[in-house]
Amino acid sequence: MLVDGVPTLSCITLAARVGGEVTTIEGLRDHPMVEAFVRADALQCGYCTPGQIVSAVALVTANPAPSDDEIRHGMAGNICRCGTYPKIEEAIRTWRA
Repeated sequence: MLVDGVPTLSCITLAARVGGEVTTIEGLRDHPMVEAFVRADALQCGYCTPGQIVSAVALVTANPAPSDDEIRHGMAGNICRCGTYPKIEEAIRTWRA
């Protein structure tokens, strides 16, 4: 989830302590990044996809055209067991606002 635009681990964040605007994957349903993930086939099993998209949106909000190294650094906290990292990077490189 994003708290005031900053990626935050929803699995260890106590909701009662969040004092800002919370955006989850549901709040990003119309964001162009979702379509970019579909076009790039960056979904695989789908387990990690919500976190990947939320982090990718935070990344491109801060930097609309990140380099490959910036993408890898910005997405480093997300683990994809299917190994779709190249497709995820492609989605982030090719998204359009």
